[in-house]
Amino acid sequence: MIQAPVSNELFLRAQNSIPGGVNSPVRAFRAVGGNPRFMVSAKGPYMFDEDGNRYIDFINSWGPMILGHAAEVVQKAVQDAIPNSLSFGAPTRKEIEIAELIVSMVPGIEKVRMVNSGTEATMSAIRVARGYTGRDKIIKFEGCYHGHGDSFLISAGSGAITLGVPDSPGVTKGTANDTLTAPYNDLEAVKTLVEANKEQVAAIILEPVAGNMGLVLPKAGFLQGLRNLCDQQGIVLIFDEVMTGFRLAPGGAQQLYGITPDMTTLGKIIGGGMPVGAYGGKREIMDYVAPAGPVYQAGTLSGNPIAMAAGMAMLTYLKEHPEVYTQLEQTTTRIVTGMQQNLQQLGQRYTINQVGSMFSIFFTQEPVFDFDRARTSDTALFGRYFNSMLQQGIYLAPSQYEALFVSTAISGELVDAYLQANLQALQEAHAPATK
Repeated sequence: MIQAPVSNELFLRAQNSIPGGVNSPVRAFRAVGGNPRFMVSAKGPYMFDEDGNRYIDFINSWGPMILGHAAEVVQKAVQDAIPNSLSFGAPTRKEIEIAELIVSMVPGIEKVRMVNSGTEATMSAIRVARGYTGRDKIIKFEGCYHGHGDSFLISAGSGAITLGVPDSPGVTKGTANDTLTAPYNDLEAVKTLVEANKEQVAAIILEPVAGNMGLVLPKAGFLQGLRNLCDQQGIVLIFDEVMTGFRLAPGGAQQLYGITPDMTTLGKIIGGGMPVGAYGGKREIMDYVAPAGPVYQAGTLSGNPIAMAAGMAMLTYLKEHPEVYTQLEQTTTRIVTGMQQNLQQLGQRYTINQVGSMFSIFFTQEPVFDFDRARTSDTALFGRYFNSMLQQGIYLAPSQYEALFVSTAISGELVDAYLQANLQALQEAHAPATK
């Protein structure tokens, strides 16, 4: 059994100086029980904690480590950039090169602005959409996460056309009044919202493939229906591809599904693991951004030279090696197929969603296509499953409502190890109910 006394000690110590002992809430393990493991290093498919335990990683820093941890091509780019200074606060050639590369890869981006996080990207995109349209309201979807900006921490009201209410103290009712919420994959609900708020909706923002209620795929026709509606009503369609950008295809989910948004937000992979984000879109929209236009957005560390070097190395590799995506999908499909076989062997039937190198198991027999269906999952069962996998050296997202990510470092041998652990974890997770 894996022991973690040093991690436990560090977690207790951290709570004296860091809220909840962590710098992002899901890391606290509250959804699964137990204490988080404090990591000290990672390489390829493995992470190592302060107690010397080794884990096969299926979070991959929530997506960006598509080539595995400490990929040599990215590390070399960072090492080469560091001697030139860690920050300039002035333009660099690398910013132009990565902008040109992103424009060449992502169908919906003609111009792009670099920022420092996915949250900053989505906040900025909403502001630009409002400035461009002269409208105030936005539509978001239940279960889609766009960072911790005030406009996004809103839950739905009691009906399809009611106003939202703040999910978090500190979010004003005025902000909530401008945020409308619809169920994911429910095109009719979106049409109802637009009809009830005629010529007031600036933007519709969504994850084209949702990764923050677990992995949830768009239904056939849903994305195209949103595209048509936005065209008809003069609404800016924003795809939040912070997770899916460059992971599902070189051009992200929009390339995979053949639907081009007006704006796109990016993060994760474009920094190769460094803190970075970006937002981009049609030329006429992006020209509203200062200093070209009147919508103000700025950032001292935007376009940081180390992050740009890491991102340039990562994106260049992915553009030059499209076979990466075939490998990733094959590996992930093998994992999902094996999990389904394990469930069949045990006489259990749960929902597993997959697209490309992303997947989720939901401990519910319901098909999961929106947040309400995701919430039918047995979260206590998931917690037991998670902890059994952790004890066997498999590091999963510590929440039922998160997607998992596969890297190219996951070999056939490691797939076998995962599936063996999965079978045991499923058995152990059900054991309390059968005693």
